[in-house]
Amino acid sequence: MSAHQPHDDAPEDEDEDAMLDPTEAEEEIEGDEDVEMGSDGEEEQVIALQNDSSAHFDGHKDSIFCIAQQPTKPAIVATGGGDDIAYIFDSTPEPSPVLPASYESNPQPVERKSLETIATLDGHKDSVNAITFTLPKGEYVATAGLDGQIRVWQNKNSDGVSWKFLAAAQEVEEINWMTACPSPSHSNAIALGASDGSVWVYDINAADPASPLTIVQAYYLHQAPCTAGTWTSDGKLLATVSEDGSLYVWDVWGEAAEAGITTTSGYVVGKTADDERFKIEGLYSVAISPGGALCAVGGAGGNIRVVGLPRFNAATTSGKAKAAGKGKAKGSASASAGQAGEILASTSVGTDSVETIAFSDAPLTLMAAGSVDGSIVLFDAAHNFAMRRRIESAHEEEAVIKVEFVKPGPGGANGWMLTSCGNDGVVRRWDTRGGTAAAARGLTGEWRGHRGEGEGGGVLGFVQGGDGNMVVTAGDDGVSLVFKTPLA
Repeated sequence: MSAHQPHDDAPEDEDEDAMLDPTEAEEEIEGDEDVEMGSDGEEEQVIALQNDSSAHFDGHKDSIFCIAQQPTKPAIVATGGGDDIAYIFDSTPEPSPVLPASYESNPQPVERKSLETIATLDGHKDSVNAITFTLPKGEYVATAGLDGQIRVWQNKNSDGVSWKFLAAAQEVEEINWMTACPSPSHSNAIALGASDGSVWVYDINAADPASPLTIVQAYYLHQAPCTAGTWTSDGKLLATVSEDGSLYVWDVWGEAAEAGITTTSGYVVGKTADDERFKIEGLYSVAISPGGALCAVGGAGGNIRVVGLPRFNAATTSGKAKAAGKGKAKGSASASAGQAGEILASTSVGTDSVETIAFSDAPLTLMAAGSVDGSIVLFDAAHNFAMRRRIESAHEEEAVIKVEFVKPGPGGANGWMLTSCGNDGVVRRWDTRGGTAAAARGLTGEWRGHRGEGEGGGVLGFVQGGDGNMVVTAGDDGVSLVFKTPLA
């Protein structure tokens, strides 16, 4: 019998001469050290788990698809997930317990407890994939889902803790995204985009018991699912994009028309795939520069287009929801079409879809774009959107889900810091300045704790406080992690 054959292969009546010579049993065979084997005979791989979080919330029973932050109390966070439910919790970590010197000590260390739920936001019949607090004070929180519902809760005591259900509405089959309007003149308004391509703007007002959730505008020009939307920083215009490759910038409140800017069917800028210069086979991301002059869209094939927006300073308008296109210029209203609708830049970051775009705040003029191929590309908006840096494998060749610049502190401090997350389950922070002592890629920190590996373990979103010293995540693994992310 050969020494390399399984013992089960030996015949039962084998001769004694075939037995191993006793002297051979003492022979040492040189080779590699023993490798621990699994029950199936395969080599076991030891996986090192790393968790850099200081707190966590594990109330969800499925993936967390969306996350939002209360604007006046940034520690208050809301998440919605695939378990058809949303939660509000306080992300402030508990004080770290004093642990024994060793695991032989008594008492033994205990597992860290999950952050407690402040409020449970239920009533959806399918995944909650969009959530937002209203601006500027966070008086309401709204959830939207794949069941087509929008549901709203009111914080009656303005404490971030006492939440009461207010109203619900359903006009579409599925909702893809939702965002709060930042206009001081139109507080507590929200916009959303649906799978049928429609765009809706609602006003929330608990003081109107007959109609606490009122439709302000509805638009139907997109011919495929509306994939993303964002307001200008003053809340006067709303930009939306679609899988059909179209971009529309809506004059929701009629202020552009009142300032003398021509509008068509409620929009001030409209670009579609019929224009070969603009054409992208599907748009999935949109961002507007802080000053409101530039709108960048990204989509299939790694393509990005930057379009000019009109600049205007409308006179005070009467009425909260003036119909778009019906206002007349009056008083000292001034407007400039300028480069509105012009394609100011056409570029590409590769061959995979652009999933996220963000602009830096002044005085910096940077634009960051994250792609499905795992890369992040930085452009200089002040120099014809020339590429400044390409960070290959920023998220280990897994899709980059979100990029966002840290809000600058006094004197613009830290406004050059960019936070990103991806399907690799990691949050990273980048120094976007050129010529610094930082590594060429600009990586200044990374925080792990989600499962990663691209399959059900990625980070699907995050929020970060205004000072950038804390990040809270939405995990595809159903957990929200709180990371301390000091900038200095």
